[in-house]
Amino acid sequence: MHKGAFELLVLEPEKFGDDRGWFCESYSRERLAAAGFDRAFVQDNQSFSRRAGVVRGLHFQIPPHAQDKLVSVLRGRICDVAVDIRRGSPTYGQYAAYELSAENGRQLLVPVGFAHGFCTLAPDTQVFYKVSDYYRPDCERGLRWNDPELNIDWPVSEKLATLSDRDGQLPWLSEFDSPFRYETE
Repeated sequence: MHKGAFELLVLEPEKFGDDRGWFCESYSRERLAAAGFDRAFVQDNQSFSRRAGVVRGLHFQIPPHAQDKLVSVLRGRICDVAVDIRRGSPTYGQYAAYELSAENGRQLLVPVGFAHGFCTLAPDTQVFYKVSDYYRPDCERGLRWNDPELNIDWPVSEKLATLSDRDGQLPWLSEFDSPFRYETE
C-alpha cells in the first residue's frame, strides 16, 4: 500500500500462490484504518465492458451522499483516473491515473471530493468497487471525460472511445460549482 498522488491510496494486496493458483485478502477494513481510512463500505458495484476503449466517467456523488470508492479489476485491465474536485485544493482540477488489472491486483481508493472514471484496456473487462454511501440518483454528478481543462492523457482517442450518451453530455469543469472543500489538518 502506498500513497498515490493527492490523498489517493494505491493498495497492492499480497498474493499467496502455489501450483493451484493464488489467494489474497482483497479487503481489510483494519488495514485501511491503519493507513488512515476508517470508514465503512455499504455497497458493492460491478461493471462489465465488452470492448477495449470503453470510457466510464468521470462520476461522483455530492453530499449528503458523497462516496469513497475502492476500485479493483476482476478481469481485464483499465486506466483508472481520479480528478481532484475539492475547491481550494492546491491540486484542484488535476488528475492521477493508474493501471489496474486482474493480473497486478492493484486497487485504488478514491476518496470523497474526487471524480472517478476509467478506460478499459482489454476486452471483457470487469471492474468491482466498494462505496461508502448508497447510490442516490439525485446526488449523482459527473464531468466530461475529455475536458481540455483537465487534459487527461486517456489511452483512447475521442474518435475511438465508446461511452454512454449521458457521459458524453456531462458538464465541463468550468461549469461545475464544487460542493467539496479542501480541508487541511
